[in-house]
Amino acid sequence: MTLVKDGVQGIVQGVATPLFSLIDNLFTSDEERAAAKLKLMEMEQRGDLDSMKVQLSAILAEANSKDPWTSRARPTFLYLIYSIILLCVAGAIIGIWWPDHVATAASNLTNLLMAIPESLWWLFGAGYLGYTSARSFDKWRGAGR
Repeated sequence: MTLVKDGVQGIVQGVATPLFSLIDNLFTSDEERAAAKLKLMEMEQRGDLDSMKVQLSAILAEANSKDPWTSRARPTFLYLIYSIILLCVAGAIIGIWWPDHVATAASNLTNLLMAIPESLWWLFGAGYLGYTSARSFDKWRGAGR
């Protein structure tokens, strides 16, 4: 029994020691350090630290993946949205000199988007919500283990 207890204490100390040194570097006052260390020890006792390690390991696995889209899909999407916003700003500036052309372009874009059947918009929305719900469920299920 003591061998098991010593093994568990060794594991806890192996995890807690680097976190304690991180706490010492992050917090400047002794009161903040003591409060953070107390919170960390409480988390270890409740098992919250294990679930946090599982969540962090999933994030690190995605970030270290060799598949470029695993780590770049969200930033690529954001860059696309940023470029669309910049194009809208550029269009507004161009509209100062050529308002008829900008109005025609906006009308054409509206007509193009309206040409997509409503059922396809619903399909896209359902697929997107299903994907995000499934990811959230997988993360929740993985964190609860």
